[in-house]
Amino acid sequence: MKKFTVQLKSINDVKDFVRIVNDFPYDVDLASGRYIVDAKSIMGIFSLDLTQPIEVDIHSDNGEDLKQKLQPFII
Repeated sequence: MKKFTVQLKSINDVKDFVRIVNDFPYDVDLASGRYIVDAKSIMGIFSLDLTQPIEVDIHSDNGEDLKQKLQPFII
């Protein structure tokens, strides 16, 4: 499992993030506080507090390629 923190600052950031994550077969979760949502769900992401950094959990040992694609959002 790989963990890192991202910041999604706009609607376009959320759309781009979901598009990238959906290109990979891994299960990916986003955690904000006590809430955890599927990173492939645009509606789930919009239910989070996007003013705060969000933790990404990639449920795969081979998630380095996805992490590279998400580099513009990593803080």
